[in-house]
Amino acid sequence: MQNQLPSDGLMRSFRQRLNAYARKFATDTRGSVSVEFIIVMPFIFYAFMAIYVYFEGFRQSTVNLKAAYTISDLISRETEIISDEYIDSMQAMLQVLTRANSAIALRMSVLRWSDDDNRYFVEWSQNRGYAPNYTDDNISTIEDKLPLLPDNEIVIVVETDNTYVPPFKVGMEDKQLKNFVFTKPRWVDQLCYLPGGGTQCPG
Repeated sequence: MQNQLPSDGLMRSFRQRLNAYARKFATDTRGSVSVEFIIVMPFIFYAFMAIYVYFEGFRQSTVNLKAAYTISDLISRETEIISDEYIDSMQAMLQVLTRANSAIALRMSVLRWSDDDNRYFVEWSQNRGYAPNYTDDNISTIEDKLPLLPDNEIVIVVETDNTYVPPFKVGMEDKQLKNFVFTKPRWVDQLCYLPGGGTQCPG
């Protein structure tokens, strides 16, 4: 006995009922709040975490820059010899000011401009985790960042560097936050460095 195909009337009736169910489903506004919340909740939490991570990154960058300017301003007001102990204290203060979740490096340098040689010379350069120190041989690598100075004038350069580690994994990798600021001494025409300190600049 051969199978009989459904009649056109039966197929038309089936399509009409299917369309009616589809329209009813599309216009039905009933739902379960708890189920909908469970579906949407992960996306909301992820969005909040991403906003927090990026905001915290910008905040940390701004705090680092302000701390670098603070250290630079403190050094510019010094009238005594800069010692290793003084530099250690500046690095410790930098860590407190930034409240960073990773170690922060510091490099302090005093540079002098020479019109005759048309270049900068390094009076001294010291770092705490920010190697290497500048020398007359490598100072040219940052000359494009330095200001124009009159002959024989000096400038204090402070650099800081630390890594921002996002508190949540939202697609942002660890970011290096580097700052480069400079200022001129306020009260003296030279700023000397001696490892053990002292009262008189070397000749």
